[in-house]
Amino acid sequence: MALLSADLDYLRHARKGQFDWGWLRSTGSEWGVHPRPGKVGLTLRDIAVGSYGDVPDDPPRRTMAPRGAEIDPDVPDMGYTINSKAEVWSDNLLDLYEEAVSRQWSATRDIPWTELPELDPDLEHAMCQLCTVLSEVEMVASDFPAKWLWRINHDFVEAKMVLCTQVMDEARHTEVFRKRALANGGGLGKAKAVVERFLKLILDAESYDEGSALMHLLGEGIVLSLFRAGELIAPSPVEKRIFRLCMQDEARHVAYGTMHLRYRLERDPSMAADFHNYLDKGEEIIGMLFTTPEVVEPTTLLAAGSVRAAEEMGLGGADMLRGRVIEEYLQRCDNAGLPRRGRLKLPAELTEGLAVGAEGEVA
Repeated sequence: MALLSADLDYLRHARKGQFDWGWLRSTGSEWGVHPRPGKVGLTLRDIAVGSYGDVPDDPPRRTMAPRGAEIDPDVPDMGYTINSKAEVWSDNLLDLYEEAVSRQWSATRDIPWTELPELDPDLEHAMCQLCTVLSEVEMVASDFPAKWLWRINHDFVEAKMVLCTQVMDEARHTEVFRKRALANGGGLGKAKAVVERFLKLILDAESYDEGSALMHLLGEGIVLSLFRAGELIAPSPVEKRIFRLCMQDEARHVAYGTMHLRYRLERDPSMAADFHNYLDKGEEIIGMLFTTPEVVEPTTLLAAGSVRAAEEMGLGGADMLRGRVIEEYLQRCDNAGLPRRGRLKLPAELTEGLAVGAEGEVA
């Protein structure tokens, strides 16, 4: 392709005040469209007016030109590979973005680190091991969107913006759990291969659909349930605040993933079989996580308060947490229009007492 050259004739004329003014006299914009700010300011939903609110299902171009702008016919092709709206869209995108930018917090300033109490060594070790796992798994939720962002057509800019907030959210989660592991003298614990296998499954996904199902619906959904439990069993108000702040972020990511899957299936129900296959693979590894000591025992110890109390309690607390995690995951699948009850790929010992064989068609 030949290199473009500067228009020196224009430069010479402009120096004499002979401007072009074509952009001023002729424009394809909707002149006169006037969005009105709401109570919280001017939101993305406020500016989704006129043609600017129309997001094409299949954009005619693959450029970074703003949607709604008058575009030169010879703009370069950016090589986007995700050019179907249904591949990334959800009906809650605009609101999720506004919530994300309004609820950003700092792992440096907004956690009362100076109030962190000295804990019993076993409890400190348990908290550090839990933080090790969380700082490990949270970063994949930054890496995955970053892998796909540059492939998404710019006409779906709101979806890209939401994923950008997720990248920042998850970087902060990794930061806060790493800081907590180090802040009280405990340090990082063990990183297990089974955890890495699940993360690799997400990063190796061959499509955005596959990776999003594994990460947003399954992986982040489980972490969201774990954050809820973490707030309950936190040994001090410092950890409670950490889990509470992370929980509000994670809830957005899960809400996007659930509604994205629903949007996708409503427009192409035949894809249900593919999504079932994606989750089949993910659930098999999740089953191994539920039987990994470094994952199971820290929460058990924190909930019990001591090693002796944990041994007397056995897996009662862990079973309750696992049951809640699985049930909340199945409910998300139901809400997305992909019922998993009846085909869950977990050993029977892990689902005892749950309604996993209830209604739900198997695609």
